[in-house]
Amino acid sequence: MISIRDLSTYCRVDAEKELLVAEALRHKSEKHLMLSKIELSEKAFDDFCCDVIELTKYCPKCHQKFPQEENFCPDCLIALKTIKDVDVKLIESHPQFNLTKPNEYCDFDEIFSRENFERIDAFDFRVRDYNAILKNIKKSSIQTFESLINENEILLDELSITDKVLLYSKSFVEVDYKSYGAQLGYFNFNKITIDDRLVKSLQITTLIHEISHFLLNEIIAQILCTILDCSKNALMESIAVFIMSYSPFTRLIDEYAAHTTEGRFTVYGYQDYSSFIEIEKSLNGEMSRDEIEITKSIGNTFAISIKDILESYIDEDMRADINELFLNEVTDSPNYEMLALENCDRLTREGFLKAIWLVISEGFEMASQNISKLKEYETYF
Repeated sequence: MISIRDLSTYCRVDAEKELLVAEALRHKSEKHLMLSKIELSEKAFDDFCCDVIELTKYCPKCHQKFPQEENFCPDCLIALKTIKDVDVKLIESHPQFNLTKPNEYCDFDEIFSRENFERIDAFDFRVRDYNAILKNIKKSSIQTFESLINENEILLDELSITDKVLLYSKSFVEVDYKSYGAQLGYFNFNKITIDDRLVKSLQITTLIHEISHFLLNEIIAQILCTILDCSKNALMESIAVFIMSYSPFTRLIDEYAAHTTEGRFTVYGYQDYSSFIEIEKSLNGEMSRDEIEITKSIGNTFAISIKDILESYIDEDMRADINELFLNEVTDSPNYEMLALENCDRLTREGFLKAIWLVISEGFEMASQNISKLKEYETYF
């Protein structure tokens, strides 16, 4: 048996996050408002005054753009397509993250068998299994992304930074919109809902935060399926949702991982920690300060994997574009005091596997005692 406190011996400094937080604190006294400067050289002025040839077509293979009168790409020798104005918000997506194994469970009684409890206790799960799960999630999302591009004839370079992030999001989850309530957005059962009254930059940060919740749930579901050697279905997804929501321990991991991931792609000092603080306040002494810090370290370690998945889409150039948009749109001053909540530790490989076992074993036991809740969750998949 291992406890939360035992995991402290496996903590190491996450140097990348520590550097980001230190950089933010160095600029604590500065006010970041980016001012747009237009410097027009003589040549640029001449170019600006010249007639601009409108490029309305593109090559679907090399993505080179062409004027209206052209019909074929001279390099690829294929017919050109017209660049369309695509409203990414209206595109529907139904991403699938399949995992096929020898066993297929059809009811919860089958799942919560003595044999499966023994499998959980034995925990035959290694780093290579974890990496295979991350690869499977990446592969599935990329397949959905490519289908969205092809089916809607989208030229990615023509999209705004906000639409790009929205399209990436739809490669993982369904996205819906609301125009009421105080929440920026939320994630429930493979669907993200965001407030479309928000400025574009806050829509982006909300999407990244909520995708992180989805990805952690997906990782947990596939870990559970790997241990039990079974295919992923609505029953297994229901158990994963329960595991990540039934206790303050797992809810803190989930929320902190989402905050950390959001911070890696956006501007430090603007993260909203209210949901994490709310969970922390509800503990009423249930967890010690040291246990909360270790829980943050677990969240940090999961966040590294989530960040790795998202970096398949959001590269350094896009991160810079997101930050620029954010600083141009958001006029509030950064709240560097909230950086006191940051934890810059991550778990070693051995410690991370032990933490996963703790999450899965305790959660699986509690799930077996809450079948009615699982059946309720199952209806949403």
